Amino acid sequence: MIIYKILRADEWADLRDNGVSNGAPIDVSDGYIHFSTAQTVAETAAKHFAGETDLTLLAYNDADLGGALKYEKSRNDQLFPHLYAPLNLDSALWIEPLPFDGTRHTFPKDMS
Repeated sequence: MIIYKILRADEWADLRDNGVSNGAPIDVSDGYIHFSTAQTVAETAAKHFAGETDLTLLAYNDADLGGALKYEKSRNDQLFPHLYAPLNLDSALWIEPLPFDGTRHTFPKDMS
């Protein structure tokens, strides 16, 4: 399954420049990298990134992340992928900007 990570500009710069990252401050605080599925990523953007611009969306294949990835219940009892390891840039399938149109974020049309 393809899963998604949204990064703010400084978080993306850290990952891009270093090749690995411990994620956003919430990821560091919680002890894992928060991912979303195709079914939950728009809600994640609306809830945690409302009105934010200059975001980057990264896609990962969950099978490539191995045993460090666990699906755990979170918002509305839905299963969310949590990575208990640093985020690795080389594992990303693709990376795209996540523009904000003034109302909502616009996701790539070909998301899995």
